[in-house]
Amino acid sequence: MTELAIEARGLVRKFADNRAVDGVDLAIPRGEIYGFLGPNGAGKSTTVRVLCTLLSPTEGSATVAGHDVVQDPGKVRVRIGVALQDAALDDKQSGREILELQARLFGLSLADRTERVERSIELADLGDAIDEWVQTYSGGMKRRLDLAASLIHDPEVLFLDEPTTGLDPVSRVRVWDEVRRLNQKFGVTVFLTTQYLEEADALADRVGIIDQGRIVQEGTPADLKRTVGADVIVVELGENLERAAAAANDLPAVDEVTTGPQGLTISTADGAGLVADVAVAFSRQGISPRSLTVRTPSLDDVFLRATGHRLSHEIDE
Repeated sequence: MTELAIEARGLVRKFADNRAVDGVDLAIPRGEIYGFLGPNGAGKSTTVRVLCTLLSPTEGSATVAGHDVVQDPGKVRVRIGVALQDAALDDKQSGREILELQARLFGLSLADRTERVERSIELADLGDAIDEWVQTYSGGMKRRLDLAASLIHDPEVLFLDEPTTGLDPVSRVRVWDEVRRLNQKFGVTVFLTTQYLEEADALADRVGIIDQGRIVQEGTPADLKRTVGADVIVVELGENLERAAAAANDLPAVDEVTTGPQGLTISTADGAGLVADVAVAFSRQGISPRSLTVRTPSLDDVFLRATGHRLSHEIDE
């Protein structure tokens, strides 16, 4: 048995002339939580749909749970659980009925169905609402039911496509806790796409940053943040970006300067010691930044360095 739960080589998916996925390579060990981080339109969901056998690759190859997604799609499907962005739930069924139907569709025996449905009801944590129509559920309740349904057959690999989009903070944390529990207790490999930086940071063993269909950075959250530096100075600046970058680069304690649409990010080993020198250098050039902020690096800084734009600004907009 291969040690890789998911492997992709040169994966490409085109729609007419648009290369939505453009040469993606993946090697995800069994038991890992892999965070696929990127803005809307970066290729996250298309990659998931190829790996789940919902779309065929235009070029390249991929295996999931040891089986080729093109040659053996049926063997892949019985070994994976999938919760996509839009929960595929029938509003005119109760939560219990949906779970029972899912168990039947996977061909579980009566004894297994009974045990798995009860376990899934506990996982969904819907209380008496489990016997109410889904159309009465909130977004968070639907998301928990969809997650429980995707796990009813004990999949080896779980694909979660932006599982907390639109959820309130409390519901989001509950989903995080459940993903951790499934991974730690049952060894489920989790492929998690997200546009939330804190989600990838909190959950993922490794993160792949995708932009315009290509993986531009990959590693553990801690390692990725270390590549930026010990500290960063964030400069909010509406104009004079090139002059400000040149002035910052002339300072000896500066490791790297990254220019973004809203200003600069300056990497350094000692942000507190450098910030005054940055302010003086800007003043000599007649540059007046809106703010200078010192903090430790975040995944957003990694994303900016890799792509030239901040993910957080794109989500806010």
